[in-house]
This record gives sequence, C-alpha cells and structure tokens, in this order.
Amino acid sequence: MLSFEDKIALIEENFPELDMHEVSLGRLNFHFEESVQDKKIVVYHLHPNGNGFVYGGHLPQSVKNDKGYVNIRDYEAEELIALIQDSMEFLSKKHGWQQPKKDRSDDEERKEEHWYSHSHEEIRLVGEDGMWFIFDEDDALEAAFETYAEAEGYLKEADFKKKK
Repeated sequence: MLSFEDKIALIEENFPELDMHEVSLGRLNFHFEESVQDKKIVVYHLHPNGNGFVYGGHLPQSVKNDKGYVNIRDYEAEELIALIQDSMEFLSKKHGWQQPKKDRSDDEERKEEHWYSHSHEEIRLVGEDGMWFIFDEDDALEAAFETYAEAEGYLKEADFKKKK
C-alpha cells in the first residue's frame, strides 16, 4: 500500500494539471480545472492515513460509491495512475447523453438495436416517430428519449452494450 506521501508524489509527478487543495483534517483534494463536466475533483479527501478516493464516472456503479468515487486505500502505483488517467479522460470530453439535441432527421436512419447486460439481459432500442424507446425482455416500455444520444447514454450508464 502506498503511503500518503507516496500518493501525493505520484500525483504531482504524473499529473501536473491537477491542482492540490487542502481540506479539513489534513486531507487533500486534487482538482482538474480543464474538466468539461460539472465535476472538477479527481482525487477526493486523500487522507494522511493513505485512504482517499478517485472519481470513477467512467466505471460501473458497482465499483464506486454514491458520489461516484472509488476508494484507493490499497491501490498500487500503476493502478492509481491508470485510474486517475481514465478519470481525467472521462472528465475531458462531453459524452453522448450530454450532446445538444440533434435534428430528429438524424435519428430516422436507425430503427432498432439490441443491447445486452453483463448478466445476459437483452433489451431493444427502437427509433420511431422521432423518439427512441427502450423495451425490456417482456416487451414492456422501460424508457423513452427524444434523441438517440440520450437513449445510448442511459443504456451505457446502466452498463448495457450494443449487440453486434
């Protein structure tokens, strides 16, 4: 396990674009000011005991806490560097569900797609009349969206992948 000092040195050496901010109880936050997302804090409450968190917006909900952070207490150097890099990459770009609504005529090209989860649940994404509908395995309507990008973002956030 890396010490508090090791983690600070690792972050400062590998991520000069992160700004260190002191918070209460000797803890530190590292902000990514170039983030295009609402989130700016990549490393949250790095504590002198070695505990801390890294924003994991790109990761499945099952590995992060309610605020979207991953506990890094027991991370090794390579794991921590990779997690911070992925976090910053995620925060550096707009994602499909955040893009401005497109002209609905763009959506007319797509008609139906099949998506699946890691537990092999399959759902359908259907484009009809300028709207996008998500149907579960029992063909019940689960959600409706005005754009493909919104529907795609919803499915990806729920850890579904498009069937090829």
